[in-house]
Amino acid sequence: MLTRKQHELLNFINRRLATDGVSPSFEEMKDALGLKSKSGIHRLISGLEERGFIRRLPHRARALEVIKLPDQTAVGGRGSGRSKFSPQVIRGDFGGALPGAPVAGDADAVELPLYGRIAAGTPIEALRDQTASVSIPASMLGKGDHYALEVAGDSMVEAGILDGDTVVIERCDTADNGSIVVALVDNQEATLKRLRRRGASIALEPANPAYETGIFGPDRVKVQGRLVGIIRRY
Repeated sequence: MLTRKQHELLNFINRRLATDGVSPSFEEMKDALGLKSKSGIHRLISGLEERGFIRRLPHRARALEVIKLPDQTAVGGRGSGRSKFSPQVIRGDFGGALPGAPVAGDADAVELPLYGRIAAGTPIEALRDQTASVSIPASMLGKGDHYALEVAGDSMVEAGILDGDTVVIERCDTADNGSIVVALVDNQEATLKRLRRRGASIALEPANPAYETGIFGPDRVKVQGRLVGIIRRY
């Protein structure tokens, strides 16, 4: 799911590439979307890249490539890569039972709300779908409130979190340094990243060297939950 601005920017870039053979400048993007600063374009570009819709071409100025458009299959781009370590992952098949896998109705399974797909660009509140849920082993959960999210993109592959995984999140508004969290940036963009505190700033670190670490003032980042588990469909 893309935000309206992400959708507008993706279509604008795609049109310019089709007509001119070169991507528009950030200034042109800013004017086309009616934004006041180029920092908003940077965030939109990062969100589209993280979701696998565009790719930045190295060593070339103004070089963007459209990988796919909404509701289309990807035609290129990075592979998912291999993680350097593997977290505890529960195998799951949400359409049917696997041997030994928990299913709805098991005594040791809990139904959690499944809010949608997360990368960047959509607040958690906007992802909520009260009709969707997923069955989670009760042993995975501690005290407190939990919810689940589907992962979009490859920005956390080296933490063992792959595109299409379902992550289990403990709802909280604080987290230890180094925790993987759901962070809301500027009350607009939700993303799954590793939290680092650097002096008076907060760093949101990806686990993929292809992506840059975001550095923000503490008033710009709100923790909305902490990663406690992963479910993967095979």
